[in-house]
Parts: sequence; structure tokens; C-alpha cells
Amino acid sequence: MRKAGKSKFDLAVIRLVTDYREANGYTQDDLAFFLDVSRGYIGQIESPHTRAKYNLNQLNRLAFEMNCSPRTFVPDKSFEEKVTTGRKKQRK
Repeated sequence: MRKAGKSKFDLAVIRLVTDYREANGYTQDDLAFFLDVSRGYIGQIESPHTRAKYNLNQLNRLAFEMNCSPRTFVPDKSFEEKVTTGRKKQRK
């Protein structure tokens, strides 16, 4: 089975957004409306089994719409992770 492609940092950001969303009474539909995407896409982002994730512009928009700082969605600690480029090695 292929790895979903979300880093520990990505998962932490998504968890912070989800926790804030739920604590403040926002639904996946609300987030989808704020970002002009489908509710299904928000579900994919919140699922650890897909590659979908928030980008910085989306986090900024969510913070604006939910009246908080974008920092609300950034973990307080860093994560040690392998850095990959996403490119496959070329054969000679």
C-alpha cells in the first residue's frame, strides 16, 4: 500500500484546523464555503488516507473567516522528517 503523502507537520496542521473548527462550531461545509471548494475536499484533507492538504493561502483565508490568526493553525513544535523532493531518480 502506498503512503498517503502527508507529513507529520501536515497532519498536525490539519488537526489544529479540525480542532479549532469543531471547538467553534464550524462544519466542513463552512470551511468548504470559505475556501470555495467542495465539502468532500475538506473531508479528504481531514482524512489521513489521502494526499489532500491545506496550502498557506487557504490557512490564511480560514484564519480571516474564522477571526483568528494563521498562527492558530501552526504547531508550537517542529517535527524531524526526511526531506524529499518528490522526484524519482533518473536512470543513466
